[in-house]
Amino acid sequence: MTNVSSKLNNQDLVLLAKKNYENSQRAKTPGTIVTLPSHGLVYSESSILRSNSIEMRFMTAYDEDILTNSSYLKEGVIFKKLLESLILTPGIQPDDLTVSDQDKLIIAARIHAYGPIYPVLVEDPKTGAKLSREVDLSKLQHKPFALVPNKDGEFEYASSDNSIQLKFKFITAKETSLIGEDNALSKLMELSITEINGNRDTTAIIQFLKFEMRAIEAKNFRNYLTTNSPGINYNVQFEGEDGGTFDASFRLQADLFWF
Repeated sequence: MTNVSSKLNNQDLVLLAKKNYENSQRAKTPGTIVTLPSHGLVYSESSILRSNSIEMRFMTAYDEDILTNSSYLKEGVIFKKLLESLILTPGIQPDDLTVSDQDKLIIAARIHAYGPIYPVLVEDPKTGAKLSREVDLSKLQHKPFALVPNKDGEFEYASSDNSIQLKFKFITAKETSLIGEDNALSKLMELSITEINGNRDTTAIIQFLKFEMRAIEAKNFRNYLTTNSPGINYNVQFEGEDGGTFDASFRLQADLFWF
């Protein structure tokens, strides 16, 4: 029994030593400090994310294996796994970030791995033609964000007649994954709202949304949430077929790391 236990302990020590060595080597890889579209204000003061900066290393050849991992492709977790490998700031998991903050890290990883030029397909509003164009990812700007949080990263909202007083948060990527097609509107509100008229009980909040909050008030709140959400401005000026310019938005696609 002693020999078996010793053997298992030795194996564990070898794995731990290997992991520590790999982590120390990763830390030596050149990296960068990334600031967030949310300015860190959507997180509580106790979170390291409130500092508005995350350190991440540059991709190496071995990280490219993540991009071609068939299991990750099937599960749709390639970007998550990539960020888990690249983030150096201790205690940060990709799922703890808002989607827009996650996107900023993914864009930074792409820029430092393969450069900032990203090919996109946009529609010319004058001709309706689909045009192949390029975007310089390094020139994308953060959307203005002026809301003032409390110490817990929550924000305040009031209905037009002040009959509904809310506190809400901007949800994380993990929480976003809980929203389905059949309950997108209500689930977003359930996850975002942390207090209604002084009541922070989750069941009470759900009951209020189901039976008391009128549809117009719900819509007004969602519009406020969307309008004031931190994020990246994906609206870019492109050249049209006639040599003129037009503004159009684009979306990051799964091919972000392929060129």
